[in-house]
Amino acid sequence: MPEPVSARHVVVAAVLGWTLDAFDFFILIFVLADVARSFATTLTTLTLAITLTLAMRPVGAFLFGRLADRYGRRPVLIIDVACFGALEFLSGLAPNLLTFMILRALFGIAMGGEWGIGASLAMETVPRRWRGWVSGLLQAGYPAGFFLATAAFGVFYPLVGWRGMFMIGGLSALLVLYIRRSVPESPDWLARRAAPRPGLGLVLRDHLGLLIWAVVMMTAFNFFSHGTQDLYPSAFLGIQHRFSHATITTIALVASAGAIAGGIAFGALSQRIGRRAAIVLACLLALPVLPIWAFSATPAALAAGALLMQMCVQGAWGVVPAHLNELSPPQLRATFPGFVYQLGNFLASSNATLQAAVGARMHQNYSWALAAVAGAAAVSIALLVGFGAEARDVRMQGEQLKG
Repeated sequence: MPEPVSARHVVVAAVLGWTLDAFDFFILIFVLADVARSFATTLTTLTLAITLTLAMRPVGAFLFGRLADRYGRRPVLIIDVACFGALEFLSGLAPNLLTFMILRALFGIAMGGEWGIGASLAMETVPRRWRGWVSGLLQAGYPAGFFLATAAFGVFYPLVGWRGMFMIGGLSALLVLYIRRSVPESPDWLARRAAPRPGLGLVLRDHLGLLIWAVVMMTAFNFFSHGTQDLYPSAFLGIQHRFSHATITTIALVASAGAIAGGIAFGALSQRIGRRAAIVLACLLALPVLPIWAFSATPAALAAGALLMQMCVQGAWGVVPAHLNELSPPQLRATFPGFVYQLGNFLASSNATLQAAVGARMHQNYSWALAAVAGAAAVSIALLVGFGAEARDVRMQGEQLKG
């Protein structure tokens, strides 16, 4: 069993890694219109940069996950964090649209690798009784990244412009220094590294049903999150409602706070009532929030709707790191959770372009596009998870090899 201090360092690194990864991703959604103007293109065309990032994340999850299963979580996490920080910085230097799109695709590969490695390192290191709240804390890193991106947009954007925002994001690579100094290797990986390694094809064949179910489930999860986040600040609040920069920033910060609280609360709740029950509850609670969130007119009402919606969305997501790692084949724990998560991202990567196109057809009214995606995703997740499997008490940290 790792020392509590070491386990805490692992949790801090995993949470910071996902927070900074999300921060770097979300910078783009705040500056979409400015980047489009700089490169003389349309908003709908530029949303393809989001699609490319999401579409390349499965590649990164598989590539970095396989490396982490073979060579250890810690060294591969260091390489991955350095990569996404450097690519974020370079995005701010892109001279034209094609270069920008290529850099965002490469950033997607690096972004896709971080979550699976960080989640497996955390879940394999912490005591079993910690898993629920650590899962929620880890996933809360995503809205925390959104929160930081919102705050940075509010404070720094008027000073540095969209290019400077990406350069600020590149500072995330400094996390490498903390990981190198303070984070130990996964005890589970250390215990099993000398054991025989079954081939990838054999493991996937033996768990084909689980793989398909998990990919479909994570596709719905990604429509749930990206469908409620990607176009909400820029298109829905900015273009449709024509709110000021300050109002958009305030609503986004309120939504982020709700997301962080929801992720941690439902993650901890899942340790008591089970992973499936906590996810289903969060999704069903999102349904009565839809009218407030998508069809209100005043900033106060929309802020309340955004707060409640993101509590539900990230509440469901807060259970995902523990749930996927517990269900994962242990030989592929750095690969399987991240890969099915990011493959779901790939299958949902058209979301921003789809919602933007629907909104444009409805004369810049995005309410129905947002509500339809969020509602359908919530119901789909509730059904898929409710009738799925659960492995809350599975043993990790090499215990399987000892007896």
